[in-house]
Amino acid sequence: MTVRVLVVDDQEIVRTALRLVIDRREGLSVVGEAADGEQAVARAVALRPDVVLMDVRMPGTTGVEATRRIVEEWPGPGPVPRVLVLTTFDLDEYVHAALRAGAVGFLLKNSRPDQLAEALRATADGESVLAPSVTRRLIDTVTALPPSLLPTAPGPVPADVSLTEREIQVLVLVARGLSNARIAADLGLSEATVKSRVNRILTRLGLENRVQAALYAHRAGLA
Repeated sequence: MTVRVLVVDDQEIVRTALRLVIDRREGLSVVGEAADGEQAVARAVALRPDVVLMDVRMPGTTGVEATRRIVEEWPGPGPVPRVLVLTTFDLDEYVHAALRAGAVGFLLKNSRPDQLAEALRATADGESVLAPSVTRRLIDTVTALPPSLLPTAPGPVPADVSLTEREIQVLVLVARGLSNARIAADLGLSEATVKSRVNRILTRLGLENRVQAALYAHRAGLA
């Protein structure tokens, strides 16, 4: 099935470049564009994309507020679009706030076209995407925040939970920001097997997403 993408950025040249890159990739299609957060919310409701590729810094309604409104106020019918945030290399409070607002991951604007395509497919498939080159910066920044300001707050980990050696290998690669496809290639597994293992890890550790998994691995000294 084709992944339908809504591109949100206040710069027309960026939107045009993203559209060209995305539409040239098999299984991906840009169904609309928005120049600010207010347009993003309206067009998400009208177009029902699978993924919203959201810039965070925009005039007027920011990408953070637009993400919150899409996730929390989705009118239905149909599933809530998954929001993938576009960011620069320097992480800031906007990225953390976007994750708290319901974004499922973040991607660098200078990512290669194949990385963008992979991230969009992974996002549509239910993964939380972390840009590998900034995962360490995210972990360092987030772990320095007070618990009340964490973008995601992991629940208590059951005392009797232990992971298998293979599950630990998968968790470490998740913490490094690798997608399921990349983990599968590194470990010689099928992508479906990796997806199943990641879901099992999250369930066993009482975690909600890959951001929490990365933080857990960091705190456990695994990454």
